[in-house]
Amino acid sequence: MTAVIRVRALLVLLFSLVLAGCGDKPQPLLMTSGDNYPDNLSQWQVLSFSGSHLELAEGVVPYTLNTPLFTDYASKLRTLWVPPGKQATVVDGEIEYPVGTIISKTFYYPVAETAEGTVLKASEGDKSLFSPEDGLPRDKVKLVETRLLIHQENGWVALPYVWNQQQTEAVLEWAGDYKQLTVTGIDGKADEESFTYIIPDANQCAGCHAEEDSRQAVKPLGPKIRHLNRDYTYSSGTENQLAYLMNAGLLTGLDDINGAPQNALWPNARENETLEHQAKSYLDANCSHCHNPNGAARTSGLFLTIDTPLDENYGFCKRPIAAGKGAGNRPVDIMPGHADQSILVYRIESVEPGAMMPELGRSLSHNQGVELITNWINGMSTDDKPCVAGGYVL
Repeated sequence: MTAVIRVRALLVLLFSLVLAGCGDKPQPLLMTSGDNYPDNLSQWQVLSFSGSHLELAEGVVPYTLNTPLFTDYASKLRTLWVPPGKQATVVDGEIEYPVGTIISKTFYYPVAETAEGTVLKASEGDKSLFSPEDGLPRDKVKLVETRLLIHQENGWVALPYVWNQQQTEAVLEWAGDYKQLTVTGIDGKADEESFTYIIPDANQCAGCHAEEDSRQAVKPLGPKIRHLNRDYTYSSGTENQLAYLMNAGLLTGLDDINGAPQNALWPNARENETLEHQAKSYLDANCSHCHNPNGAARTSGLFLTIDTPLDENYGFCKRPIAAGKGAGNRPVDIMPGHADQSILVYRIESVEPGAMMPELGRSLSHNQGVELITNWINGMSTDDKPCVAGGYVL
């Protein structure tokens, strides 16, 4: 059986190479079944080096999010590939991607040369230095990892690839990895911060992307309507990402983009976006993959999805069920008007295992994110005892 799978994967790869000969760039590898995944990222043909730049393959579309997940101040290059002749479809307000779809996210840091040597520069998670025309300049970045989500006939598969020291290839590492890194430029400051960058293993990837707390139901988190509903500058010009996908024939079933949900823009919100919407968008991107009624943290009773009302389910005056030391000796998840008494703030600013949230994906505290949530909570109420009588109503 293994030999058959290997032959099938080889034939698919050869067929892709033949198709690539018809165009300027190769098409990505279409692998709808089997588990003989390529050892090297380059074999997927989603990203490839062309001279001094890392470029996208034919048909691969870059995208970004309104408010992204924080990952130790890394920059992120996100891409989407839908197989030729296929379309993603909006069903019940969610995008369903066809079998064969490949979603990639490459984590990297811009680099700068100083008298002391090369330093890594912090960012707020966007695609620093990338352009659709030229790609990513390999001499100006340090590539760390690329995560793939592959949609096969039996579901999605999460694959972690780690870039080598030579920055020439990324290798599949089922067990994950870690890197000792030092970054500068956090909050615009020249101070350096050293930390351990942790690359999750395949099971951890699946755990965060799981639906209904089942590792067999992995789903994409980022490329959803509310996250994609923003402008992006393509080689053809600036356009709403959802409109671009529809005009390219890659997305169907969305009747009204103007009425589509939209998370707040990070780090500089749109003019009409309230502090509340910014805060809820941040928690939606960073916490709701677990903290939702069907997620891994459902037993906590704390739900941080964008559409959860601001009541006890969202943590208002809610006592923890089993937070342990993760409560930081604070009484409730959110105490309106008192961020310093809110467990939520303690957990997102902590870097201690067992207390920090999210549990995976970061080693550093996100200063701007903590400041946002702190300001939001402090601005809710001037009552010294807002949770008296066991509840709070806006």
